[in-house]
Amino acid sequence: MKRTLAAAVAAGAALAGVVTPAASAAPGGSGPAAAAAAPVTFALLGDTPYGDAQRAAFPALVNQINAAPDIRFVLHAGDIKDGSSTCDDARFADLVDLYGTFADPFILTPGDNDWTDCHRAAAGRYLPTERLEAVRRTFFPKPGWTLGQRSTPVRTQATDPRHAAYRENVLFERSRVVFAAVHVIGSENDLVPWSDLPGGDQPEVRLAEFAARKAAALDWIDTTFDTAEASNAAGVLLLMQAEPTETPGFAEIRARIVERSLAYGKPVLLVHGDEHRYEIEPTYAGVANLTRLETFGATASEWLSVTADPRTRGVFSWTPRTV
Repeated sequence: MKRTLAAAVAAGAALAGVVTPAASAAPGGSGPAAAAAAPVTFALLGDTPYGDAQRAAFPALVNQINAAPDIRFVLHAGDIKDGSSTCDDARFADLVDLYGTFADPFILTPGDNDWTDCHRAAAGRYLPTERLEAVRRTFFPKPGWTLGQRSTPVRTQATDPRHAAYRENVLFERSRVVFAAVHVIGSENDLVPWSDLPGGDQPEVRLAEFAARKAAALDWIDTTFDTAEASNAAGVLLLMQAEPTETPGFAEIRARIVERSLAYGKPVLLVHGDEHRYEIEPTYAGVANLTRLETFGATASEWLSVTADPRTRGVFSWTPRTV
């Protein structure tokens, strides 16, 4: 079943009994530049592999994506492992090697299982900020470059002296669409206490981490939309692990996405994982041109093939795939 952003928005509008601008306009633009831009197709994953069985099955998923002639890169919406497995260096090394078997550029945004939930007893009672640095060293070894056999340069927030630590926040442009990974995670974006640490939670450390990463995320969202507006991009895709709800960990980030999407006026696709279900929400947060797409999770046998085509009204479309 193939879904498009325009169809999703139109469906939401029909339910609401209104006609939305995204359903009636062509925000992909017109003229020579729009006509010349070819579509690009990529794979979208999240929350995988979860556990040993999915780790064993994952190479078949890689092989299918590598064999797909239209796939040009792979996006992973975070959680490289389940919350009950250890966060040790050996596991990280194994997984970065596994992701390195993708033929095309591989772009990952971290998830809560990957570092903040590492305080849990089952995960090894690690200090989360120490594991975050390990994630950065392992999965973002060369700031400004992707993983994957055909590694490619991307713009990284690490070049901004104010946010030099955030090498994982990246953006790039393909087919007149700006793609950005923004480090926003589950566990209330790190507001959930690190209760399993020896000696208990370290609220001063945890809240300082949250505040700094939130500031970086807000700036990176602004940078993404500024870039799209400056280049007259046909659309924007934001990749993050958690859905930005109206709860304290996400409220400011959600408000900024809403504000910038409204001002931008063209299709925006907010992509995330975390909840382990394929879900589409058009007119997200009441914004006609903003659609939320949650990818499959806790599976190594399902993924989404997503196409960005600036020549189409909704720009984005996607098809579920099964290994």
